[in-house]
Amino acid sequence: MRYAVLRGVGNGSAFLRGAVRQRLGRVAHLSLVGATLLLGGAAAPVQPSQARTAGLPEASTAADPGAPARPVAAWNDFCARYPSECIVDPGEPAVVSLTPATWHMLTTVNRRVNARIKPITDMAHWGVVDRWDFPDDGFGDCEDIQLLKRRMLVERRLPRRALRMTVVIDEIGEGHAVLMVRTDRGDLILDNKTNAVLPWRRTGYSFVKREGQDGRAWVSLNSDTSPTTTANR
Repeated sequence: MRYAVLRGVGNGSAFLRGAVRQRLGRVAHLSLVGATLLLGGAAAPVQPSQARTAGLPEASTAADPGAPARPVAAWNDFCARYPSECIVDPGEPAVVSLTPATWHMLTTVNRRVNARIKPITDMAHWGVVDRWDFPDDGFGDCEDIQLLKRRMLVERRLPRRALRMTVVIDEIGEGHAVLMVRTDRGDLILDNKTNAVLPWRRTGYSFVKREGQDGRAWVSLNSDTSPTTTANR
């Protein structure tokens, strides 16, 4: 269209040709503005704070620790066999920054380990009522599965101090082990019962105690009675 108009005035003055070019430019600009308005206007610029939290769960609360608590006996035995797993380094961060990359890491590790490890009771697996260990043979129960997730996250450079093994009472009133990830957006739970990584208050569990962050002693999370063993599920 523009070529046809300019050709029609080819024998006119330079002034006329310039005027036509100027008018065509204005028409093109107005057409672009009109198209933008019809499409709902230009997109608002993404603020840095919005970009940092895109796709992340809503910020929640932290599970505040209480008095020192005694871990289950099987934890002490695990620490005797794997002492490096139980050392608390106060130089490490106590919480992790929950970036989109970290959130993706947590959900991916939780989902993959849940799919990979086949559930089995400690009695069938180890011949004892309760044993905490790594499910390196592809079989394990709740605490074994969470220990593997923690090992994988540490290998991906998350601080072990922010990854705390935690004992809860589950939906049927039995002891159960989960992994609590302490973040700057609240405490999140990795669980073998679900692929969803949830804020601790949304799990439906009653939280009993978890590893401390200042030493080997565990800390209580509420006044519930502590189970002597964790569930084999």
